[in-house]
Amino acid sequence: MISLAKLIYVILDIFTWVIIGSAIMSWLVAFGVVNVRNQFIRTFVDFLYRVTEPVLRPIRRVLPNLGGIDISPVIALLLIFFLQHLLQEYWLGL
Repeated sequence: MISLAKLIYVILDIFTWVIIGSAIMSWLVAFGVVNVRNQFIRTFVDFLYRVTEPVLRPIRRVLPNLGGIDISPVIALLLIFFLQHLLQEYWLGL
């Protein structure tokens, strides 16, 4: 059971970095720093979108419209940190 809890913890940790990377890439695309006409960049941005969107979409539906500001990654990160602390406290005993 401890091995499963550690695996879930690591997966949540990796997903944290994927959400952060997705947010940074969306900013870079929005401000024109990276060119999405480049095949590698387009593939990378599409991968990040497809991985994070199933988690962020339900959060966006619940949140009120804040104009152009999307705080769903912040809410998702807070939920991931909460789940990691639950894992540490109850299953890993840390």
